[in-house]
Amino acid sequence: MNTLKKVVFLLLIVILAFTGLTACKKDGASKDGKVEIEFFQYKTEARGTFDKLIAKFEKENPEIRVVQSNPPDAMTVLKTRIAKRDMPDVIGMGADVTLKELVDAKALADMSDSPALDGIQPAYVQMVKDVSGAKEVYGIPYATNAVGVIYNKKMFKEMGLKVPQTWDELIATADKVKKTGKIPFYFTFKDAWTTLPSYNVLAANTQGEDFFEKLHAGETSFSKGHQEAANKYLKLLEYGHKNQNGKAYNDGNTAFANGESAMYLQGIWAIPEIKKANPNIELGVFPFPVTNKPGESKVVSGVDLLLATATTTEHPEEAKKFIEFLTTDKVAKEYLAQQNAFSAKQGLVQKDPSVEGLKESFKKGAVVDFPDHYVPSAVGLDKLLQEFVKKQDSKAYLKKIDAEWEKVADRK
Repeated sequence: MNTLKKVVFLLLIVILAFTGLTACKKDGASKDGKVEIEFFQYKTEARGTFDKLIAKFEKENPEIRVVQSNPPDAMTVLKTRIAKRDMPDVIGMGADVTLKELVDAKALADMSDSPALDGIQPAYVQMVKDVSGAKEVYGIPYATNAVGVIYNKKMFKEMGLKVPQTWDELIATADKVKKTGKIPFYFTFKDAWTTLPSYNVLAANTQGEDFFEKLHAGETSFSKGHQEAANKYLKLLEYGHKNQNGKAYNDGNTAFANGESAMYLQGIWAIPEIKKANPNIELGVFPFPVTNKPGESKVVSGVDLLLATATTTEHPEEAKKFIEFLTTDKVAKEYLAQQNAFSAKQGLVQKDPSVEGLKESFKKGAVVDFPDHYVPSAVGLDKLLQEFVKKQDSKAYLKKIDAEWEKVADRK
């Protein structure tokens, strides 16, 4: 019995010691007396930009230290940390299905009354609400993105090509490029997520505005709503290249930068990476035409980055101060310039000439959210598309995604 008491006593000491260490860690106070907050963000390409912005913030707020976390596969890491109740203070993430999961887990603070929302375009605030399924706002829309057709201006000029306005013109343009022996579209399907950008545009412009509402109500299916998108996706694959299933995102950025293809079906987030590989490339972006009515196709644009606070932060004032700093016009402009993004704030314009072709769509509000933002991650849309591009069987693909949706989707 005495031995048992000793074991219990030692275990209690270990638990108390561990608890003390955890408390010290979460306290956020460093040895020099500064309050330390963690900024966890998922964009690897923005790490350097945030390092610079954090340095400016710390200069203005010498009593606060901001530690940036940007791990590989960040959203998986974040979900693991939620399960352990080890949340960062400030989170930078996209407005996608993971946001809903965090809101449902009550991991994010309600920011509906935040002054940082002042001047944010209502359409993007609504996107955050729609994705999260909540009436409250659980993140400040910061930067927005767009998927278009990135094209090599020099190659277009040399081949006498014009920017296509319709789906048939896009295919005709791809045909002309193919006949010259060049690659029309560069694909990077080794990275499953790269199957999504072009599919999102095709689906968003053909599925119907209330597709997901009807899907949740059991009134439609992917087999019905995404049939046109799947068939057009297959058509695009005819204009790819050898081993497109073996090429990764970085391979595609480099290949396009080096003139290996005339067009690249990607988001504007790829532009800084392309320019790193070839600073002298002459590139532009035009709206991805999906239908045969000029100007009808909407640009897929979502909240690429929102800023949220964890409900568990012990430093809400410091977290709030950091977010309000990032959302000032001056700082937001710096982020836009370095990341080729569009702003969620009214009046802040992306001036990079490479994305000039998308400005009219934004100006007239011809934008629509990413369909995959409404598909639970457990469905594995990117993996299903990766399998689809290998087997190229649209009927089998649609049947499988319907089956996966039935298993995991939240029915309303």
